Formats: sequence, C-alpha cells, structure tokens
Amino acid sequence: MIITRATEYAIRAVLYMSRQPAGEIVYKRDICKEQEITPAFLTKILQPLIKNGIVGSQRGVGGGFYLAKSPTEITLLDVIKAQEGPVYLNQCLIEEGTCKREFTCPLHGAWVQIREEFMTLLSRYDFAGLAANKNDQLPVSSQAFAK
Repeated sequence: MIITRATEYAIRAVLYMSRQPAGEIVYKRDICKEQEITPAFLTKILQPLIKNGIVGSQRGVGGGFYLAKSPTEITLLDVIKAQEGPVYLNQCLIEEGTCKREFTCPLHGAWVQIREEFMTLLSRYDFAGLAANKNDQLPVSSQAFAK
C-alpha cells in the first residue's frame, strides 16, 4: 500500500495548519507556498477534509482555511481515511463473505490483525504531537503511549 500524492499533501497541509495559532485562518497562498502545492490541487485535496469536519473554510476577503478540530483530536488515520476511504490492506477484508477462503485461509486472520494494528498505530499520531516535533525526532503524539 502506498498513499496517494493527494493524501501526502493533505497530511502536509494539516500539519502546516497545526503549527499555526489555534483558530487562525490560514491563507491558501501561504499553504501552497510553504508546502509546494498548486492552488487548484490544494482546493481539491481539502474538500474531503472539509466534508469530514477536519478542516473548515471561510470565503471572501480574509478567507482561507482553518482546523475545525484541535490538532490533538486529528490523527493520521483521520486524514488518511478522509482522503483514501477505509483502509483494508487486502481485498478479503473489504466485506465479510467476499472471499470464499475467508474461513479456511491461514492468511485471513493475519491480515485482520495487521490491519487492526496498522490502524491503531496511525491513530496514535495526532497532529499536535507531529507539529511539536522536529524533523530529526520520531513524531510521537502526546498521547501515543497512553492509548
């Protein structure tokens, strides 16, 4: 699995907004410049985040984007799911009964466990923790080990 470029940019945009003062509206041009994202692409990638209540937008003079939630309440999993949809890792996990080998395959249980652990790990990284860390540090959220 590899995340799309849109998801990568969405993560970077949320991280940038997380580093701004709480409640501050961030201009589109500033996000684009700092994260090297074209304005049209930024608008496109922020739409799912707006729809999922992660980012808000304000139109007009002085308009821009802002985090609709505290960075402590936004995780990597939230942004990935908003952009990519549910994370399955394998076709057999999409819907129960879609794989005829579901109950006999020795890999099915492993895929279920790997998916659960992967999603748990992604949910441990909140944007407050990521924003507070430097590039040379492992970005562990403020609550990564408390969960």
